[in-house]
Amino acid sequence: MEKIDWKNLSFGYIKTDYNVRCYYRNGMWGEIETCSEETIPMHMAAVCLHYGQEAFEGLKAYRCPDGKVRVFRTEENAARLQATARGLMMPEVPTEMFNEMVDRVVRLNERWIPPYESGATLYVRPLLIGVSPQVGVHPSEDYLFVIFVSPVGPYFKGGFATNPYVITRDYDRSAPLGTGCYKVGGNYAASLKANQWAHEQGYSCEFYLDAKEKKYIDECGAANFFGIKNNTYVTPKSSSILPSVTNKSLMQLAEDLGLKVERRQIPEEELATFEEAGACGTAAVISPIQRIDDPETGRSYVFSKDGKPGPISTKLYNKIIAIQYGIEPDVHGWTRVVIE
Repeated sequence: MEKIDWKNLSFGYIKTDYNVRCYYRNGMWGEIETCSEETIPMHMAAVCLHYGQEAFEGLKAYRCPDGKVRVFRTEENAARLQATARGLMMPEVPTEMFNEMVDRVVRLNERWIPPYESGATLYVRPLLIGVSPQVGVHPSEDYLFVIFVSPVGPYFKGGFATNPYVITRDYDRSAPLGTGCYKVGGNYAASLKANQWAHEQGYSCEFYLDAKEKKYIDECGAANFFGIKNNTYVTPKSSSILPSVTNKSLMQLAEDLGLKVERRQIPEEELATFEEAGACGTAAVISPIQRIDDPETGRSYVFSKDGKPGPISTKLYNKIIAIQYGIEPDVHGWTRVVIE
């Protein structure tokens, strides 16, 4: 194992020792396998390659100051993968099997879990794909469920720091009755061009309005949006938004801190009334938004004039991180110790 500069780790892929796999054949899941190969043997006519029948998840394992290794709300990731599987006509991965495979892959790659002080984590990527060879649009008969891991640094280079976003009307992330509520690769492929455009304009990420009316807030690139005003945590409600485990957790923590929580449609012009705003997801946890520019109207919605994260966003970020690392009491039973 090469020496890794844990504190300066980027968010990307690093080869680790093992992954775990399980095949679905003849209408049932087989035995869980441990594998050291990074590649997947696959037919060139596999359904996932031609018709996009694939789904994935993202979660993290944390090396904590008490020496233990914890994972966070894996049952929620399992439930979301099951919902995606139903939406894409794939077999559901049982929660017990999902958790068993997560625990095994984390334990097998223990030496790749970054130290607590580094701020880096072990990213866990479950992937479900249809592997039957066929030409013709219908569900696969056979499937592979694989989980691999990689140590990662912060999703945004600055870590917990404000970033500028830009509204795009030229691209849609997903259709209202499409796959936006599922975690599938096609949603992310659809965002690549808009994301490149945003970067070329000097922004960290693109910001989507709803595809139907271009009137309401949808998602921030690959993350959920939330705004803070009048001691209220407000986040969009839409059939095309991915149900974020992080956002769900933040809503609960906001209530714990005495904030009111509203999940509803948010018209674009309401952005002007928010005191703070952020993007949230597993990779970034919370990425505070410095401002959102709208090139079409020339408006700029500014949430941080000094470039610093707002007080409530900071409090929520510190709270969820402290729970994930076992520093604060886990009153909701969200974490599970994988390695004592």
